Amino acid sequence: MSIEIKAPTFPESVADGTVTTWHKQPGEACAADELIVDIETDKVVLEVVAPADGVIKEIFKGEGETVLSDEVIAQFEAGAEGSAAAEAPAAEAAPAGDADKIGPAARKLIEENNLDASQIPGTGKGGGITKEDVQNFLKSGAKPAAAAAAPAPAAAKAAPAPAAAVSVPAGEKVEKRVPMTRLRATIAKRLVEAQQNAAMLTTYNEVNMKPVMDLRKQYKDLFEKVHGGTRLGFMSFFVKAATEALKRFPAVNASIDGNDMVYHGYQDIGVAVSTDRGLMVPVLRDTDSMSLADVESTIADFGKRGRDGKLGMDDMQGGTFTITNGGVFGSLMSTPILNPPQTAILGMHKIQERPMAVNGEVVILPMMYLALSYDHRMIDGKEAVQFLVTIKDLLEDPARMLLDV
Repeated sequence: MSIEIKAPTFPESVADGTVTTWHKQPGEACAADELIVDIETDKVVLEVVAPADGVIKEIFKGEGETVLSDEVIAQFEAGAEGSAAAEAPAAEAAPAGDADKIGPAARKLIEENNLDASQIPGTGKGGGITKEDVQNFLKSGAKPAAAAAAPAPAAAKAAPAPAAAVSVPAGEKVEKRVPMTRLRATIAKRLVEAQQNAAMLTTYNEVNMKPVMDLRKQYKDLFEKVHGGTRLGFMSFFVKAATEALKRFPAVNASIDGNDMVYHGYQDIGVAVSTDRGLMVPVLRDTDSMSLADVESTIADFGKRGRDGKLGMDDMQGGTFTITNGGVFGSLMSTPILNPPQTAILGMHKIQERPMAVNGEVVILPMMYLALSYDHRMIDGKEAVQFLVTIKDLLEDPARMLLDV
């Protein structure tokens, strides 16, 4: 039975996608639900699986080609027997390092890191080596090609200095050109649009983190035990404080749609997650009804799936407010950029001990700078400042979040 393989249905915010990798070729055996092709969109990489046991009869969209939502990309023959077993020896007979099996980007990475291509498992067409294969090989603790060259004494004698293979003439400036991924290009485009189209301002404040740190220190072991291994971090306190502040200042939780101001009666907070592919912002839904444990476990899941490339389109749709934490990388202060169509974003930063004046005395306290960037078209300066002060007050007296005062 012949079946059309279609690209996934993209949401309205995603115009198209790009075919990145065909994991199966025409004639190769496919098991039901086995991954056959990856399609990269502006937000995530979507996986398309085989609808049944069978083979791909014909591919209509090759790697690097653009596809639209629900567009037919291949023809699949259900129940047909594949010829993968017959083709396997031929693939094995050709070394993984054959020049025609190494993509340009992968070859450049191999040369830059002085790797032995024959040691790199290839997952591309016919066992070819892709850029991702080289990156995964490097992450696994790969050794330079010089170390792998020991079994070939003749080659070692011919090349007295292994470093000579990668030496650069004195004075020559080395450059490399890498195509921008769809995700990186989209991030760049959205950030530029946010600065060009919004009247963006940033207000700053600082918060004494000692009350939250003391509370966390007192209850973190019990919290982890009661909630099945979920660790108590700082982000959950910021999410709950921001949720309460958003309820008090609806304009900060709103968005602009043309000439309309849209006020949201719920709080869906996006949490920026750094991944190898770029910055992603999965969304915590209805944070007003979430406990600290719910927030922490969901964020931990986002982080894991982000690193594994498993965040889905649904995870990043919507959102009424965003929190980003540059402090994990050591940032003391920064100006976050809006995440359109949202009208505000909160920036967390590094906790650093500083001398502070308390009741006429100098005390060393763990302080954090907070930054709130906002769209002045929607939010007045007074509201922005009061919103940030509310978060500060709630964090410096966490009991207020429990008492709703």
